[in-house]
Amino acid sequence: MDERVKRLFPITTTWQPTVQFAGHDVAALARRYGTPLYLYDQATMDDAVATYRHAFHLFYPGQSHLAYAAKAYLSTAIVQWANAKGLELDVVSLWELQIALHAGFPAPRIHFHGNNKTDEELQAALAASVGQIVCDNENELRRLAHFAAGQGRCQPIWLRLTPDVDVHTHEYRRTGRRDSKFGFGWPEAERALAFLSKTEQLRLVGLHMHLGSQIFTAEPYAVASQRILRWAGEHDIWPETFSPGGGWGVPYTPSDPGGDIGEMVQAIAAAVTAESERWQRQVPALLLEPGRSLVGRAGVAVYRVGQRKAVPGVRTWLTVDGGMGDNLRPALYGSRYYALLLDQGGHIADKRPAETVQVVGPYCESGDFLIKRIKLPQARRDDLLLMPVSGAYHLSMSSNYNMHPRPAVLWLQRGRVTLVQRRETLADLKRRDAPWPEEG
Repeated sequence: MDERVKRLFPITTTWQPTVQFAGHDVAALARRYGTPLYLYDQATMDDAVATYRHAFHLFYPGQSHLAYAAKAYLSTAIVQWANAKGLELDVVSLWELQIALHAGFPAPRIHFHGNNKTDEELQAALAASVGQIVCDNENELRRLAHFAAGQGRCQPIWLRLTPDVDVHTHEYRRTGRRDSKFGFGWPEAERALAFLSKTEQLRLVGLHMHLGSQIFTAEPYAVASQRILRWAGEHDIWPETFSPGGGWGVPYTPSDPGGDIGEMVQAIAAAVTAESERWQRQVPALLLEPGRSLVGRAGVAVYRVGQRKAVPGVRTWLTVDGGMGDNLRPALYGSRYYALLLDQGGHIADKRPAETVQVVGPYCESGDFLIKRIKLPQARRDDLLLMPVSGAYHLSMSSNYNMHPRPAVLWLQRGRVTLVQRRETLADLKRRDAPWPEEG
């Protein structure tokens, strides 16, 4: 197996005689739990956490922390895994917060983000005593101060700043430019400081930014970190904690760049250290918020092949039983993926003649595709199609379009398979509905 392909799959993958993750046969799991099916390999996630922490140890002289960005994929199991690994947690909605608290995650290690927090969300975050509320705009600051006064408390906050640094990624995934719905621009940030100087209900303890996602070059992180900390030095508000967010990229296809986590951490650490020395301040605690780079590679989607339709001189369509309902990214961003075809017994189907196909799903949209063009062995009905790097932003953006149930999720460890999210049922789909009131 090509090393460029191996790096896309979980670190526990074995290829012969059948494909297995953490010692579990993929075909056997598909027969038992059905498809589409999502598999999460814990060892791969643990390895990613260790990689970040090793980079912190090598390059950063101060305290360092890692927070899991829950928007990548949230479930009770993954919250409890993050807690067990000593991670902090980045949530962006009332419902993410409630799932985290329900799963037993300690509120002081939760950071509440979001660009349009409701009154209910702010009050819930205060009532739960979350560690930090990451404030995004002036209106939010004023409302939060009012609610904090009502609860008789002083809430630690971070300001999310927009450093006006662009990155090379999809338009929809750029969040650090001046023209962004997120964060304080420089004039707004100065007004925020003036407000904070007059209130006792909010205590500024940190500065935050987020440049976007699927970023493979470290320089923008360094430039943006330097800008924010220089602004902090000029305004004499040196942060206890500085968070340059997350967004580091992962390869989805064999031709994608690798995404060296150490390169990114080293660049940020150098910029933060240099600015701390410039302003003769202690280096702040450094907190990164990875999501995709912790769980992306750990997740594999398993689909079952249905129809094969050849249009001579045009293309061959290969239909599987999942698509935009469980993975919206190709339709939304034009995201590219790799796939591996297995026969029904779980063996790599590499002895068959190859053909170029477009992999599509069963949804009633022409935009329902998973891979626009890929060379695969000629598929047969009931073969299995494995799509690696499916651990982030698939299930978190999934839907019930065409009333398809969302897939089951298995958590894989050596010698153990745990169903952590069951497949939705017809009863689940009907639960929200009420009868027609009839006419008159």
